[in-house]
Amino acid sequence: MRRFVLELSRLLREPLAWLIFFLTLLSPAAGLLWYHPLSADTSLSRYLADPALAGGAAGGILFGILTIYELDRPVQNGMEALMDAAASPRTMALLRLLALMGAALITTAAAAVFWLPLCRFQTGPVFRWQDYMLACLLLMGSAFPLAILAAAAAYQFTWKANLALVLFGAFSGLSLTIWSDNWQLCWLNPCLWALSDAFSNLRAFRSATYMRLTWLTGLFALWLISWLGIRRYGLGFFRSLRLSCRTPFPPLLGLLLLLCAGISYTSQPLVDNSNPDLNAAVFEELPQLQKVSCLGRTVRAFPNTRNGTLYASASYEFENRSGQSQKAAFGINPGYQVFSVLANGVSVPFSVGDEQEYNEAMLEVDLPSDQHIYLVIRYGGFPQESRSLSTMQGSLEISSSYLCLANADLAPRLMNAPSPGSIPASVEIRLPSSMMVVPFSPAQPEILKEHEDGTITWRYEGSGAGGILYAGDYIRRDIEAGGISIQLYYSRRSQPLMEAAEAEKAVRAVVDYCTKHYGPPSFGSDGTLKLIQSRILGGGYAANGASLLDESDLTSLRLTDSQTGGTPGEVMIHELVHQWWGLSCMFDSSEESGLWSAEGLTVYTTYRIVKELYGEDHARTCYIEKWEKETADYELDFYVRKPEYLLMLPEDKQLKITGSLAYIRQYCQMPLKILRAEQLVGGEEAMDRILQTLFKRELNPAYPYLTYEDFLNACGLKQEDLSDENNCSI
Repeated sequence: MRRFVLELSRLLREPLAWLIFFLTLLSPAAGLLWYHPLSADTSLSRYLADPALAGGAAGGILFGILTIYELDRPVQNGMEALMDAAASPRTMALLRLLALMGAALITTAAAAVFWLPLCRFQTGPVFRWQDYMLACLLLMGSAFPLAILAAAAAYQFTWKANLALVLFGAFSGLSLTIWSDNWQLCWLNPCLWALSDAFSNLRAFRSATYMRLTWLTGLFALWLISWLGIRRYGLGFFRSLRLSCRTPFPPLLGLLLLLCAGISYTSQPLVDNSNPDLNAAVFEELPQLQKVSCLGRTVRAFPNTRNGTLYASASYEFENRSGQSQKAAFGINPGYQVFSVLANGVSVPFSVGDEQEYNEAMLEVDLPSDQHIYLVIRYGGFPQESRSLSTMQGSLEISSSYLCLANADLAPRLMNAPSPGSIPASVEIRLPSSMMVVPFSPAQPEILKEHEDGTITWRYEGSGAGGILYAGDYIRRDIEAGGISIQLYYSRRSQPLMEAAEAEKAVRAVVDYCTKHYGPPSFGSDGTLKLIQSRILGGGYAANGASLLDESDLTSLRLTDSQTGGTPGEVMIHELVHQWWGLSCMFDSSEESGLWSAEGLTVYTTYRIVKELYGEDHARTCYIEKWEKETADYELDFYVRKPEYLLMLPEDKQLKITGSLAYIRQYCQMPLKILRAEQLVGGEEAMDRILQTLFKRELNPAYPYLTYEDFLNACGLKQEDLSDENNCSI
């Protein structure tokens, strides 16, 4: 300990070490200014995760350089022989490693304290101590010891500073480039796509923790092996290693740690092994059982909100008219373990196959030949997320503020037994009293029992082989508009934001306007509709009686976006209009940079609603004049006039410029064209009739999307009629 204190104090007197500390302390600023690895526009993503990842990546590289410098310093100063005479080379290497780790810990603490006031100010009411500390520790601070171990191992293997710098630089470069989309390999910059403002982020942090611990085990094993090969008596690496292996424990420990790291990598519990071919449909092509029907199912679920696991039992009532044993197939989340399967109280054979599709594994159960079968499946574990979305982990959150269980994540999904009608279903779930259950269906949950431990058992009735269940720290607002009873659910943490955006007023205005002009949404059920705010997903969806409001559309950054509205309330209106243009009426999104999309009609409809609410002058200033200015600037853009030069740029620059230009085309140019079409067809009332016809048109199941040609044909126009040359000032 005395030597460690001396080595640490010596390190803290080094000018280069202070320069490294200072640069590391400033490196999170890169995440605020230009380095934005997270794609979501939440406050915690922009002002916490981006700076933490920038600090971790830059600081890790800096500490790696410092490590190689410190290990090579005796050699460069010609003091190696003298140092070896005073202390064992391996002892000094260990002391230097510990001193560097101590310096990294001090730097992490200093950076966390230094950036705290700014982060708290920028994130405002969504700031959480838990998120801040986890981000500082997992996204930033834990990169430093990994870099120190990697750099030290590189130097101790090669014993040359220049070669060690090349190896460490290549290793860091792989993490930042080729491995950046592989959540297990990006050791320097964890693969994270969003942090939620409204709900918990424990699932995303668990993923980062697992990756860090895997690499920590592997890199420490490599360091230990390289440490055993530190040159002694003028011998090379392998002869020095052979001398160190006279005691078997250290090399065995190194090999054991390498093995543990390999097992941790291959057996990770967070992501499934589903078929990467998203067109595969083996499960859906299973032959249906003959003379076997499912008459109902019951689910009793017990989520553990502390460790993110679920334990449950699912009961199925079958009628077997075949008089023979049959094999029923269920889809179940690959992360769950099936503990037992009972048929009429007797254990029956079952198996879970290795084949996985769409985040489901196949559970096969042998049904007995009894005519009436009551099947009970007990299962549970940590739900795995889809392999195809491994870079966007977080949707399967089970915490005290948010829960989402869809289909096989909630209960085994019956795949090959038909039913006389839609299967009746009953779901019971026990959750903390702070959470509200919200089924993604017309079903209304009821409180079945309040328990002494502060939990509540909820129950609701539904139908079908699957279903989606949301639960969280929700606030419910009941709104009557357009002849529809609307239940608006949003996070308690989003309450200040929703009040600032006048969410209830916006919902009422949009529903009144769109229902009157276009018709009720196609997913409304018996005059009722749930609007549910979800944790950030990257998109919304709708079903009978419910529709999702993705958190990414309702963040403070999004609600102050001048491209979609002049005020937070207008942006809220814009996002709600997507319930009609985008969900009820779908658009083909295969050409993301194209002119025609849901945004054109959504922006136009938002303009019409704002015109009714705030007057024509406000609507012209905030919408029409802005569209005209942006479109005029678009026409003067160099890459629009000279598209051949765009192809000469690097791919990332092309994507950035193309995305910016597509934004103007969809949000400004297309609304201007629709406004021009409105004039040509005879005014607002005529356009409303056309849009209502398009909204209520009979869909083609093979291609249910609204196309630009459909719009032009309904207006009796051609593309030339709406060309930019004919779009005079309106």
